[in-house]
Amino acid sequence: MAVIADLSIPFLAPTFRFQWEEVQNCHVILYPEGMVKLSASAGEILRRCDGQRSVADLIIDLKQQFPDHDLGPDVKKFLEEAHEHGWIRTR
Repeated sequence: MAVIADLSIPFLAPTFRFQWEEVQNCHVILYPEGMVKLSASAGEILRRCDGQRSVADLIIDLKQQFPDHDLGPDVKKFLEEAHEHGWIRTR
């Protein structure tokens, strides 16, 4: 599994589309072969993967929204899994 560094800048891979799906009542990732329904926390993380923010900045932003949780390890683990699935890339 790839290790995502704090200074990496994640962004959605071009073959995927991230959006809110009203019928599913959740964020989803769309791709030519189908759709992945995301948990609320996965949606919050991916919507911040805009190619502008580093992983460290993304975690800071999430901590401001959810101050009672230590999110860093879980965010990095999710990003590593998303990278393994090919949903995101980093620079």
